[in-house]
Amino acid sequence: MDTQEQEIIKNQQQFFTSGTTKSILFRKEQLKKLKQAIINHEQEILDALHSDLGKPAFSAYLSEIYYCVQEINIYLKNLASWARPQRVKTSWLLFPAHSYIIQEPLGVTLIIAPWNYPFQLTFMPLIGSIAAGNCTIIKPSEVAPACSRVLAHIIQKTFDPAYITVIQGDAMTAQALLQEKFDYIFFTGGTEIGKKVMTAAAQHLTPLTLELGGKNPCIVTHDAPLDITAKRIIRAKFSNLGQSCIAPNYILVDAIIKQDLILELKKQLTNDVEHAGKIINQKHFERLTRMLQNCTIVTGGVTDASKLIIQPTIIDGVSKDHPSMQEEIFGPILPVISYETVDQAIKFINTDHKPLALYIFSQDKQVQQKILQQTSSGGVCINDVGLQVANSNLPFGGVEFSGFGAYHGKKTFETFSHGKPVACNSFWFDFSLKYPSSAWAKRLVKKLLNFFNFF
Repeated sequence: MDTQEQEIIKNQQQFFTSGTTKSILFRKEQLKKLKQAIINHEQEILDALHSDLGKPAFSAYLSEIYYCVQEINIYLKNLASWARPQRVKTSWLLFPAHSYIIQEPLGVTLIIAPWNYPFQLTFMPLIGSIAAGNCTIIKPSEVAPACSRVLAHIIQKTFDPAYITVIQGDAMTAQALLQEKFDYIFFTGGTEIGKKVMTAAAQHLTPLTLELGGKNPCIVTHDAPLDITAKRIIRAKFSNLGQSCIAPNYILVDAIIKQDLILELKKQLTNDVEHAGKIINQKHFERLTRMLQNCTIVTGGVTDASKLIIQPTIIDGVSKDHPSMQEEIFGPILPVISYETVDQAIKFINTDHKPLALYIFSQDKQVQQKILQQTSSGGVCINDVGLQVANSNLPFGGVEFSGFGAYHGKKTFETFSHGKPVACNSFWFDFSLKYPSSAWAKRLVKKLLNFFNFF
């Protein structure tokens, strides 16, 4: 790593040691500055998103600006209470002691952000890191260069680099950063790179959160209203051209209604502006076009390599070994697969790695509960797509290959904090039986302990 970047880390460590970031007033002031910076640079953010990803302005505003501003508002309202020492119960055996938990900052944190939602998935963990009282280094994705430049510009104008800064660069820069000692690492991206991040973190025993992806199944049972079901699946799947970690990866539908659902999906899949956009780069474009081979294209399938465009596509006739089922699609391709029984659908899901999200469209409460109990996933949404992420009161994160650790709302604050337990005793009362030395005293203490076990 360059001496300059090592100097940045050293300066941040010194700034954190000064204690400045521990003030709740200081943290709230920094959140306000971040909020105003996002608002002030709204057009630059939208332009960068259009340049890198072709994102329509309205969906870009909702997902990358409004969502983050609202998260800051939640923090400004609740931070003081979240940061307050939390009293916990203390056993009567420890009388007159009392106990509480202090949320203290970790130190210097590293946020490695992805390219698909380059602002949201940078600002959301950053909000928690600021609120918890940390200093932060941000490594944005070089795959979205316009967004990376705007992000660096915003942070540079808003914060002292000894407090928060952006280090741009390619994969080599990220690897070099990971060789340094941080107090926490927050990574969002693919599973394979996530393994490398975890390996690097292990060298320093650095705690981390891995927000990865997965092959998110969407189960549709025979009693689901197909018009609403199709509308909700289409909107969520093809937003950002499917380049989203929580997008449905494939549909498992009851064979009885499969053709009806396909007809409804085709009906709902119009030229809505919210489905506009482009694939991030040539590598991903080629990867996705290979998934359109050896299958039945129900609708869509038109590609334009010169513009990196793949039309939203629904495919049929795929098996477990088809390319679209071998990895997370992360693009505008949606396989539809039928099942005969719910048990068969559950078995199909459980033969793969645990997904980040699972979607259930069914009016049968027993079926909903059966799927919930017999599958494992980072999160679940019933009769819609993505609500589990939109609610800041729910933690968002994966399990197994889809990652570990969680954030959003208060959970982000807790993720970037250490809950330090404190037990405090008094000198005014010191019961002699706390120090049994004789045989009779030890027998008495044992009898008392066994007696109070009944209460």
